[in-house]
Amino acid sequence: MTYAFRQKLAEGIILFDGAMGSMLYKKGAYINQCYEGLNLSAPKMVSDIHAEYVKAGCDVLETNTFGANGYKLKGFGLEAQVEEINQAAVKLARAATTGSKVLVAGAVGPLGAYLKPLGPIAPEEAQAWYRQQLQALVDAGADVIVLESFTDMKELQLAVAVLRDFSPVPLVAQATFNEKNETAIGTTVDTFICETDKLDVDALGFNCSTGPADMMTLLEKAVRLSAKPISCQPNAGMPKIVDGRYFYLASSEYMAEYAKRFIQAGARIVGGCCGTAPKHTKAMRSSIRALFPGRHSAHRETPGGVCQHTVAEMATEKKSRLGEKLASGRFVTSVEITPPRSADPLGTIEKCMYLQKHGIDAVNIPDGPRASARLSPMVLAMLIEKQVGIETVLHYTCRDRNIIGMQSDLLGLHAAGIRNLLIITGDPPKMGDYPEATAVFDVDSIGLTRIVTRLNQGQDVGGNPIPAPLSFVKGVGVNPGAINLDEEIKRLHQKIDAGAEFMITQPVFDPEIFLRFQDRIKKLGIPVIAGVWPLVSYKNAEFMNNEVPGASVPAAIMERMRAKGSGSEAQQEGVAIAGEALRKIRSAIQGVQVSAAFGKVELAVEVLRQGGVLTGGEE
Repeated sequence: MTYAFRQKLAEGIILFDGAMGSMLYKKGAYINQCYEGLNLSAPKMVSDIHAEYVKAGCDVLETNTFGANGYKLKGFGLEAQVEEINQAAVKLARAATTGSKVLVAGAVGPLGAYLKPLGPIAPEEAQAWYRQQLQALVDAGADVIVLESFTDMKELQLAVAVLRDFSPVPLVAQATFNEKNETAIGTTVDTFICETDKLDVDALGFNCSTGPADMMTLLEKAVRLSAKPISCQPNAGMPKIVDGRYFYLASSEYMAEYAKRFIQAGARIVGGCCGTAPKHTKAMRSSIRALFPGRHSAHRETPGGVCQHTVAEMATEKKSRLGEKLASGRFVTSVEITPPRSADPLGTIEKCMYLQKHGIDAVNIPDGPRASARLSPMVLAMLIEKQVGIETVLHYTCRDRNIIGMQSDLLGLHAAGIRNLLIITGDPPKMGDYPEATAVFDVDSIGLTRIVTRLNQGQDVGGNPIPAPLSFVKGVGVNPGAINLDEEIKRLHQKIDAGAEFMITQPVFDPEIFLRFQDRIKKLGIPVIAGVWPLVSYKNAEFMNNEVPGASVPAAIMERMRAKGSGSEAQQEGVAIAGEALRKIRSAIQGVQVSAAFGKVELAVEVLRQGGVLTGGEE
C-alpha cells in the first residue's frame, strides 16, 4: 500500500499544524474539561480550529486525541467511549481538509502515568490501552500516527510495538526534553535518538519542550546520530501566567525564523506545539515557502564519536597564513578598516600598504557595519589581497542575502583566493541609513557557520556533493559584555559545534569584564582574538557606549575621555586607554583586532605598540 505521508516526506519539507489544547482554551474550554471529549460535545469548536490551520497552510492536521486513551479518559468517566472519541476526531479533521491535499495525523500521547516499576501501569495494561486507541485511529483512516510528548523510552517502544503488531501506517515518534536535554525521567537526548532510530518509525524528533532555541540543540544532536527524517515542533516559548491564564509569548515571526533554522540544520518536519496558533503556522508557511531546504545527511555517528563526512575538512593550518599562525599558537595582529562610501578604493589600499609595512598580519573588513551601504567588502578584500598582498579577514553577514546567494558568494570568494571569514548575523536595517530596507536572515551566524563547514567538507547547502571542497578559516563574533552572558556563551558553544575555528570579540574597554568572560570560555579550545577600539574623543566614547551593540565603555574611561574632549589630546588618551587594556589581557588572548577609528590606521598601529604586541615592520 502507498501512503501519501511517506511520499510527502520523500519529496521535501512537511509543515504540521500547531496547538490544539491551547487553542481550545482560548476559545473558552475550561481547563479542567476533557478536551478530547469535545470531539463529541463541541465538534464545531474543534472543526473550526482545524479549518483555521488548513487556511494557514499546514500540510498535516493532528487530531484532537492526545489524551484519548482509556486510562486518561476514565478520569472523566469516558473510558467506554475511546473508539467513538478517536474516530470522531479523525472525521472532524478529515472534513476540514476537504478540497485540499492536507493529511490527517492521529495524535497519541503518553498514558498519563508511568509503567511499572516507576508507576502503577503494568506493561500488559499499557498494551491494551494503546491497542484500543491506535486501532480506532487507524480504522478511522488516519494517514499517519504521531506519538508525541513521550518521556519514558520504554513506554514509547511499547506503543510503537503495539502499532506495528497490526498496521504498517506511517509513524512519527517524538519526545519532549527539558533545558538539560533530558526527559522528565532523565533519558538523555542521545539515548532517545539512538534507541528510537532502531524502531520501525518513519521519522523521529521532538515536540513541546522549552521552546525553539533549546530545540535547535536537540536537532543538532539528532542529525548527527540518525539518518531518519527529524521532526521539530516546539512550544511558543515557556508560558507566562497572567491573571490565572497561560500566555505563550513567542511571536509568529520568531517561530517562523526558527522553522527556517530547523530546516537549514536538517529537519524534515516542522510545526508547533503548546501556545502556537494558526498565525504561527501561517508565518512558518510564508517563511519556508521559498526556502531551499537543507537535506538530511545520510551519514551517522555513534554517541561520543566523530561525525563521518564525505570529505574531511582541511586542517586550519593549511588553509591560510592566518590559519597557520592560529593553529601554531602564535599571536596574530589585525586592524579593522571600514570600506569607503565611494567606489574609489585607493585610499583604503594605501592604508593597507601602511599596515603591511608595519608587520600587521591581516586587515579586517566589516560588511555593512551599522547597516550602511559602502563599497562591497568582498570586492575590497579581493583588491587588497591582489594589490597589497596582506591577508584579509572578510566579515560576511547573513542580513543581505538568502542562502542561495550566500553559496554563490562563498564559491566566488574562494575562487578569488579569499580564505579567512568572520561570520556574523549583521546589524538590522533599522539601525542604519535605510531603515525601510528589508533584511533576509535566512540563517543566523550559527546557521551560516554550519553552511561554510559543509562547503569545506565538499557539500553544498542542499547536501549535494561539490567537485572540490572549500578551505575557509571560519571565525565568529562574541560579546564578553553581553547582558545575558549565559545565552551568549551558549550561542558560542553552538558556533563552535557548527565548525568555528576562532573568535573575535566586541571592543574590550573593561579588561576585568573580558577576563571574567575568558575564564568561562578558556576550555573551549579555539583561539580568542580580542577587539580593541582606540577612542578618539569624548563624543566617540558616548557613541560607542550608547549606539554600538555590544560595546560598553566604563564610567572611569568616560571620565578620562571627558577630560580630554576632542582633538589630538583626546586621540592620544584613547590610544593610551586601548594600549592599557591590551597589556592587561595580553596573556589571555591569541590575537588582537584593533579598529582604525575613522580610518586612522596610524592610531591602530600605535595601540599595538603601546600594547606591547607589535614586532617587525618599518618605522
